[in-house]
Amino acid sequence: MRGFLASSIGVTCAAALALPLALPSSAARATTPAAPPAAEGIPGSTQSLPLAPLASDRSSGPDEREQGLTRRDVRPFALVGVVWDDPADELRGTVQVRTRASGTTTWSGWQSVETHNHEHAADPETLERGTGKVRGSTAPLWVGNSDGVEIRVRAEYDRHGDQASGRGLLPEGLRLELVDPGDEPPPRGGQTEAPALTPAVTVESAAASAVNADLAPMEAAVIPELTKQQTEDELLAGRGAPEVAGQARPYIGPRPRIITRKGWGADERIREKEFAYTQTVKAAFVHHSASGNNYRCSQAGSVLRSIYRYHVKSSGWRDFGYNFAIDKCGNIYEGRAGGVAKPVLGAHTLGFNANSTGIAVLGTYSSVNPPKAAVNAIARLAAWKLGLHGADPSGTTSLQSGGGNLYKKGTNVKLRVISGHRDGYATECPGKQLYAKLGTARSSAARYQGR
Repeated sequence: MRGFLASSIGVTCAAALALPLALPSSAARATTPAAPPAAEGIPGSTQSLPLAPLASDRSSGPDEREQGLTRRDVRPFALVGVVWDDPADELRGTVQVRTRASGTTTWSGWQSVETHNHEHAADPETLERGTGKVRGSTAPLWVGNSDGVEIRVRAEYDRHGDQASGRGLLPEGLRLELVDPGDEPPPRGGQTEAPALTPAVTVESAAASAVNADLAPMEAAVIPELTKQQTEDELLAGRGAPEVAGQARPYIGPRPRIITRKGWGADERIREKEFAYTQTVKAAFVHHSASGNNYRCSQAGSVLRSIYRYHVKSSGWRDFGYNFAIDKCGNIYEGRAGGVAKPVLGAHTLGFNANSTGIAVLGTYSSVNPPKAAVNAIARLAAWKLGLHGADPSGTTSLQSGGGNLYKKGTNVKLRVISGHRDGYATECPGKQLYAKLGTARSSAARYQGR
């Protein structure tokens, strides 16, 4: 069901490149330890702070209903999240944070952090899920450059429907994760110009680049867009099909411009060294990152590096969870490593990661309409990615559930080829407003494919 390639430069590059383009298959101050120096050219760090019972709750014993941290100075960070020991446990309650903008005395109001995040994960009983490193986690929240924080985590009044029971109100081992994505890349032009940060070349970064070598030069920051004709020709050449006059052209959209992991500054040293693949791509699941909308498109690289670090270092995942990301300006980014044209196994839709791809729009779209540029980018990306595997964006497909709260493991489920996360799992994702735009994305993607 899943193929794994060792990621040493001598093995991964040769093996990955052997795969065809279209595979058939007033604040209280707290002392904070100094950050360890980062490797040269590789940005980012994480502070992990254990939560404690808040003053009003110290008498409640070991099953506190409210934990947190009072206002305190910390090292610079830009993204927050909360993690806990057992990934099978849920945080049933609310998480709110306040942050202080770096170098100022200005504190934000309380901001809510999305607590229902366990449905964005590897499937049950998979290698990634069984590493022993995975922790429960909230969604990450982008707060911008900050150097002060306050947090409160409140449990629901009664988790088990028994008011006499106070056990298990909050998961054990709650920690606040503060992620610094590293220095912001210098501006490179207009609003839609994507950020570019280029860490030093390593064995790992070379391997991550090599799997896209058919599409762009090694260590390229961007995979260039192609016309529809060029994309069709490339697909036929990748299949080894001889060109025949009058032959039917494949249904595939023009390859869009894609910013690579190199382009957004991914630290390839922190992910698992092996790449993981599934057999094919039959569906695309659309998500929102639930990380908030308070970012500029020029900061998208920093947002991605932060989420990536949070997924790997804080949550214990093998890599960035989504296969692709899209910012509010419609820029498309490579997500999980392994090759944008290949069926990389992600950790985005619990129960349906096999034979699918996950596309996350950066932001929160529960009550805010997604920008037209982002919806169009979903359509353009899906038209190309699904076209590589012969899938019709306007059609339906059948996937087997790996286990979830809507479908038991082993159930064959009929789904739209472009689905929202909530179609495979009982979740609010990708937000009410983005979910309402998926019909537009389907019809546009089919049109891009020439259907």
